[in-house]
Amino acid sequence: QVVLVESGGGLVQAGGSLRLSCAASGRTFSRYNMGWFRQAPGKEREFVALLSLTGRTSDYADSVKGRCTISRDNAKNTAYLQMNSLKPEDTAVYYCAATSRWSRTRTQYDYWGQGTQVTVSS
Repeated sequence: QVVLVESGGGLVQAGGSLRLSCAASGRTFSRYNMGWFRQAPGKEREFVALLSLTGRTSDYADSVKGRCTISRDNAKNTAYLQMNSLKPEDTAVYYCAATSRWSRTRTQYDYWGQGTQVTVSS
């Protein structure tokens, strides 16, 4: 069992930056690939980024590639999403999730956090 808690969301102007954190409970954090998803009002939850359990391999949605960086600190049981050059269309609730697979598909994820709101004003 892994419990995930996101933090770091907030209101930021377009062009600004935020760093989201995802703190995991338990001793098995390092056994999971970690992903970030987001869900805007009226839209489906979509893939944002994925990082391997070692942190050596990553994958990004085209919409955030070059602007976001996913990372993790296994000693702290924490994953991060650094978001730069934010745009109003990045406004959404951001979720971290853990998976034992390598997938962009949300149904392949075993554990989810409760989400953190990111709002980007124009």
